[in-house]
Amino acid sequence: MSAIGTGYDLSASQFSPDGRVFQVEYAHKAVDNSGTVIALRGKDGIVLAAEKLVASKLYEKGANKRIFNVDTHIGVAVAGLLADARAIVENSREEAKNYRSEYGSPIPITYLKERTSMYLHAYTMYSALRPFGCSLLYASHDPMDGPQLYCLDPSGLSWGYFGCAIGKAKQAAKTELEKLKLKDMTARQLIKEAAKIIYVVHDEIKDKAFELEMSWIGADTNGKHEWVPKELFDEAEQLAKEAIKPDSDSDIEQE
Repeated sequence: MSAIGTGYDLSASQFSPDGRVFQVEYAHKAVDNSGTVIALRGKDGIVLAAEKLVASKLYEKGANKRIFNVDTHIGVAVAGLLADARAIVENSREEAKNYRSEYGSPIPITYLKERTSMYLHAYTMYSALRPFGCSLLYASHDPMDGPQLYCLDPSGLSWGYFGCAIGKAKQAAKTELEKLKLKDMTARQLIKEAAKIIYVVHDEIKDKAFELEMSWIGADTNGKHEWVPKELFDEAEQLAKEAIKPDSDSDIEQE
């Protein structure tokens, strides 16, 4: 960036002359260098899908997951620096535990995302700290309010979404999301669409190996955040792989 060497990027509490906080922008860049993560909110639930890039063939399959449980009724998918994300998730778990201990009921996701947003924002205000290099997608299903989805970025800003994408190929993923009529789709339909989008936006040239992770929460799971069942996962992944295959019949000559 243009600020490198000028001294305005040495502290998260310092503005540049044109009103930018460069360390926050660097944190956003860390998110953009991560695998793509998407969330789709349908009429009866939410599906989270993550493209977990595999840098070495020696890695154990299933390790270093990018989808977590905060509470039984709240799931979160992360993009960016995984160590930073784990610290935030652990903070969210503490908030959920304290709320349940104090009030005897599950924490509302609106309250949790506000508390977590303040935690993220606090790390952008002091020169002794640095912003977290990750963005998070929080999903929940409430019997009264139905499915709810929020995205939190490194600056502490949060928005509610029907469909959201973060990470390396977020723009391409958002283009695919906008083609869907999410309000009319069930969670089971969204599982297939989520897998397809991850495979479509994956860059085979730069990132050859990746693992697909998917979880869901909604009416089908009785409001609990769970991993997508293996049979549904395998079916969705197979359809996604078929969708990106080139037309093998195009070079067959007609007699």
